Amino acid sequence: MSVSSRDLDPAFQGAGQKAGIEIWRIENFHPVRVPNSSHGKFFTGDSYVILKTTALKSGALRHDLHYWLGKDTSQDEAGTAAIKTVELDAALGGRAVQYRELQGHETEKFLSYFKPCIIPQEGGVASGFKHAEAEKHQTRLFVCKGKHVVHVPFARSTLNHDDIFILDTESKIFQFNGSNSCIQERAKALEVVQYVKDTYHDGKCEIASIEDGKLMADSEAGEFWGFFGGFAPLPRKANTDEPKSNGVISSTLFCVEKGEAVPVEADSMTKDLLDTNKCYILDCGVEVFVWTGRNTPLEERKAASSTVDELLRSLDRPNCHIIRVIEGFETVMFRSKFDSWPQSTNAAASQDGRGKVAALLKRQGVNVKGLVKTESPKEEPQPYIDCTGDLQVWRVNGQEKILLEASDQSKFYSGDCYIFQYSYPGEEKEEYLIGTWFGKQSVEEDRVVAASQASKMVEAMKFLPTQARIYEGNEPIQFFAIFQSFIVLKGGLSEGYKNYIAEKELSDDTYSAEGLALFRVQGSGPENMQAIQVEPVASSLNSSYCYILHSGSSVFTWLGNLTTPEDQELVERQLDIIKPEMQSKFQKEGSETEQFWELLGGKTEYLNQKIEREAESDPHLFSCTLSKELTCLFHHSLYKLWLNMTLGSGDLKVCVSVLIAFVTEVYNFNQDDLMTEDIFIVDCHSDIYVWVGQQVESKNKMNALSLGEKFLERDFLLEKLSMQAPIYVVMEGSEPSFFTRFFTWDSKKSAMHGNSFQRKLAILKHGGTPVLDRPRRRIPVFGGRSAAPEKAQRSRSVSSFSTPDRVRVRGRSPAFNAIASTFESPNLRNLSTPPPMVRKLYPKSVTPDSDSSNSQASRSAAIAALTSKFQQPSAGQFIIPRSLRVSPELPKPRSEAISKENSGEQLKPKPDTIHEDVTEGEVEDEEGLPIHPYDRLTTSSTDPVEDIDVTKRETYLSAEEFKDKFEMTKNAFYKLPKWKQNKMKMALQLF
Repeated sequence: MSVSSRDLDPAFQGAGQKAGIEIWRIENFHPVRVPNSSHGKFFTGDSYVILKTTALKSGALRHDLHYWLGKDTSQDEAGTAAIKTVELDAALGGRAVQYRELQGHETEKFLSYFKPCIIPQEGGVASGFKHAEAEKHQTRLFVCKGKHVVHVPFARSTLNHDDIFILDTESKIFQFNGSNSCIQERAKALEVVQYVKDTYHDGKCEIASIEDGKLMADSEAGEFWGFFGGFAPLPRKANTDEPKSNGVISSTLFCVEKGEAVPVEADSMTKDLLDTNKCYILDCGVEVFVWTGRNTPLEERKAASSTVDELLRSLDRPNCHIIRVIEGFETVMFRSKFDSWPQSTNAAASQDGRGKVAALLKRQGVNVKGLVKTESPKEEPQPYIDCTGDLQVWRVNGQEKILLEASDQSKFYSGDCYIFQYSYPGEEKEEYLIGTWFGKQSVEEDRVVAASQASKMVEAMKFLPTQARIYEGNEPIQFFAIFQSFIVLKGGLSEGYKNYIAEKELSDDTYSAEGLALFRVQGSGPENMQAIQVEPVASSLNSSYCYILHSGSSVFTWLGNLTTPEDQELVERQLDIIKPEMQSKFQKEGSETEQFWELLGGKTEYLNQKIEREAESDPHLFSCTLSKELTCLFHHSLYKLWLNMTLGSGDLKVCVSVLIAFVTEVYNFNQDDLMTEDIFIVDCHSDIYVWVGQQVESKNKMNALSLGEKFLERDFLLEKLSMQAPIYVVMEGSEPSFFTRFFTWDSKKSAMHGNSFQRKLAILKHGGTPVLDRPRRRIPVFGGRSAAPEKAQRSRSVSSFSTPDRVRVRGRSPAFNAIASTFESPNLRNLSTPPPMVRKLYPKSVTPDSDSSNSQASRSAAIAALTSKFQQPSAGQFIIPRSLRVSPELPKPRSEAISKENSGEQLKPKPDTIHEDVTEGEVEDEEGLPIHPYDRLTTSSTDPVEDIDVTKRETYLSAEEFKDKFEMTKNAFYKLPKWKQNKMKMALQLF
């Protein structure tokens, strides 16, 4: 595609350079930018171009282009909007997806930009925009159809039993709920009522809810019917909607040739039918796609706009959605229309055109940041979970589960299945996580028992815990953070595994401390390190890892050439656990001894790249509405039968089609989109979260995990999801922080009682009702022990291999010392571990963005509360680092602190318990932190500041410099989700 300066309208210069919405109105056939204050305000006589720019987790910018046509807009203005949209796409590099939006028939993606609705106003640019408000408020009637709000005639004949109507009068807004409408529809309509109240009444008017069928007993109902001349029964609604076909709509492909749509004859729909030098039209009934080849000239792209309009007029389907896609950047919906589509597409060819556009815009003085290809930033995953809680682990053996000793609870066998229960302090209350771990060599019988037992535990605790399903090799960061030092051994101990290898006449390779064993060591620090047993052969080695090899009395540590000092420190620490009483023989890659290679069966070729795990992508939210047929499918006994069905059976295809029909994506989602009557799925590619509302039936709650598995199988976004991706089942009111990070979360909303409509009506009328503190339930006992034992009962000892009094002198790198210092007890530390470094903690009540007026008093109170929560760790115990500098005297156990807190006794910190990092002569900020200039805090600084918490570089900026760099206050910054904070810090080289 050739692009020149004459193709770019000056109004589009600088567009799409940062996340947000930009709107242009067509005036005299030219786009004119609409100010932000008028976004969402559309006129029926106008045409608009709308650009939505989204910042992805990868650091790239995604663009979605829409052109909105009012019902009274002229044909010329509509054509201009379509052509200008193509031009804007060219200015952005030709990657944007383009949508045609007709008033009253907008796509859900477009409506999600202007929540809760858009209500177009009469008039347009042709009439000079003379919209003087009348002296007296005009009574209006709106009908809510899904996410569309339509202004309808104010007449009794307009009302019906199926829809929800909003009557906007001078002093009161009425919501009329048709008797056939559902709770979810009524709740969403209340958001429209709020919008009307704020937009047309300055937030000052009364609200009334009218139930269809409840008449004169309600004074508000009588007032409502008075506007229609009194009550009279409503007739049954005549079905004037277009009939919906229950069959599969066949797609028709057209090629655009000289401004005409020519049908393409083919036996099957494949990507090979699409020529990169042409434009095509794919007619799918409700939706019509325009596909543009990468090498299609700009003029032909513009001509395709008028061609598709003429085609739809000839087919008498003017209200269809038109979606334009570019080769290499096709939407999921478009690709799904073809019988076959390549697993990967080469989009690199469009980089050349993108670079030319960037160069052109740069000559015009436009900032072209974001138009050129940028390397994806590498974001270190965060656990988002408190790791000082209580852990219990059971190993499945037949129909029973065996509780493991604390010393063995981080030592798993690949042939076994495990159940773990973790209780930990949450944001406002104790939280619980119950999960299953399936070894790669475990048998199906053990997996079924583990899943069943875990589900029973969750049910016994009234569905309060979050439930997780985890496979070996796909463990999430939360799992590793809980176990901290995790060891996977070959073989298994369960009877099911032993019977399986006996039946198959396989050799039992269960780990033996005296035999030959090779461990790959991986992780990022003491809070996240694993030793994975692999085949003891040279091909198992990888230059990017360190390994431990032992055989009888011989122990070797092998360091790959691509490993870092931190990696090498991890192998030393794991050696303290696996073979604590033996001195290892150091082996550097390229200088190994003969004995080392003999134990591995000889030297062979091996890999030199790290094992890549599935990266977390931008979250997508899907709503799931279960039908009766689908509910029957997930009945436990039928589900087992269904799993054994042949994949090609007709019954299975029918069941799958039911599921597809009731799963829809929610765009630009927020917490308010989670309805308490429904089930929602958050898809992050690497993890799946199934959120279950409080009002969902118990039998469907039990089947939530199965729904998540079915979601993985269907792969709605065509992103090649792994069937072994971790699945979390999250219950409303018990959402963990590693789920709420995807939202701007208000815990009070999820803790409210009643259905969605009652909750939102209470907020709308009275500003919400106070959430009552529920009494703490007695925690069930599993395996003869309390499900939430005292903190002192838990040992974080990672393995029975470890010996605390083991003496071995090894050096530690400064980088590793900074991470490891807070993981071990100062009194029980191995002699090979250096003394802890001094670091700082920011408790919630003294975050860097808090009010500084009483900073000293608040800091003292926060430190006192924090000190009371620490306890002396047992031998071998690991604790997630809190960036805390502690004195040699350990704080009191948490249980004692809680006892004093309940008795009303004031807890005071000892003067030498926590030391500040501020040295004499340093400048402090309002929270007592030293202030350093931005240039010395960046990761690329040539003169970096030493002895700072590198995970919180931004906290050392002054308030003025922080606001200058982040364009917001510290208070606003720390209210953002953690992943957004990290993204902004990465952009400023502070992460």
